[in-house]
Amino acid sequence: MEEIKVVFDLLVYNIGQLILPKNRLKPLKGKEMSELPVEENAAFAVKNGKVAWMGSSAKAESVEAKERIDAHQKVVSPGLVDPHTHLVFGGSRENELALKQKGVPYLEILANGGGILSTVAATRQSTERELVEKASLHLERMVAHGVTTIEAKSGYGLDQETELKQLRVTKKLAEKYPVSIVSTFLGPHAIPSTHKDNPDTFLDDMIGLLDLIKKDQLAEFIDIFCETGVFTIEQSREFLTKGKEKGFGLKIHADEIDSLGGAELAASLGAVSADHLVAVSEDGMKSLGKKDTIAVLLPGTTFYLGKDEYAPARNMINEGVAVALATDFNPGSCVTENLQLIMALAALKLNMTAEEIWNAVTINAAYAIGRGNESGTLEIGKWADFVVWDIPTYHYLPYHFGVNHAKSVYCKGNKLWSRPELKLS
Repeated sequence: MEEIKVVFDLLVYNIGQLILPKNRLKPLKGKEMSELPVEENAAFAVKNGKVAWMGSSAKAESVEAKERIDAHQKVVSPGLVDPHTHLVFGGSRENELALKQKGVPYLEILANGGGILSTVAATRQSTERELVEKASLHLERMVAHGVTTIEAKSGYGLDQETELKQLRVTKKLAEKYPVSIVSTFLGPHAIPSTHKDNPDTFLDDMIGLLDLIKKDQLAEFIDIFCETGVFTIEQSREFLTKGKEKGFGLKIHADEIDSLGGAELAASLGAVSADHLVAVSEDGMKSLGKKDTIAVLLPGTTFYLGKDEYAPARNMINEGVAVALATDFNPGSCVTENLQLIMALAALKLNMTAEEIWNAVTINAAYAIGRGNESGTLEIGKWADFVVWDIPTYHYLPYHFGVNHAKSVYCKGNKLWSRPELKLS
């Protein structure tokens, strides 16, 4: 019988360094985060949107493919994963920057209708079409910086109608773009002014949406802002427990300003992630280290707010915690779509190594949003989401900050974005 030779759809060869994060079917924890396999002079092939062959560039000479891409000895990595964003919102708040520079307190800005109240008002007034158009701009910037999988939260409605509107917009974006978008319901993001005296009633309203959200498949995860002046540990436990009973994955904004025990709560409930954690306690770190709950750190937020204390990443890693990184893209406390910038801040402010950083924005970030089985690594049988970087080594990206190092971005083997060439004549 004549042997049938496979003709692949795409072959990427002459890769200087191919970053291959390990996938142990769970997030990398502690010392495992320093392990980053890198193959030099590598190649891989794609068939039907998935990685179908991997080998050396020398062996790639005999591989047949409809399209061949010469990586010119550059770095190739899995597509980046951003596991914490507030992608869908109306309006913007650039006018508040001048107020902050003058020393106007946030509470005063809030009392005058600014802060999160400004974003809530703009989101309520925006149509779904307007929100799709605005979020598309931000999403495309993320893709241009190497992100192929993203989490998007609601939380700027603070009423049932607008929260559902945000979630419907996220669903439309997932249908519009080939990237993987994971939706999270963050109804209890803040206490609206109408419920300052009865936050439990507002929380009941948000719990009341869970059945409809599940029925219409508008979100996979739920989230709550557990912090002084927002929602207590007890309220957070109630909301998350009700969501868990209905089949949602759990996430929590925890211990950002005060150490309330949010990390401990996340670990006890089996949450997929606890996010922020600037003020996490020793007990909180130990609790996370004993479980697979991922610490999603957001150094861009600390930087943008002008604070000096960053999340204790080194202590977490030493305690055996699985750490991921995210932008926390939002209009008030971290206005950037650039996950590469966050990688640089992780090196400079969190003292994370290059190996830990790459693992934190690929495999661990994927597990932080329930996508470890399909995103975050390049493996035979997984989607061919990858980035060709215009850098000489993987150490270079955290070192050279504030610019876009992505040369081209692929999702399921198809090019989504490539850097335009400068024409001088």
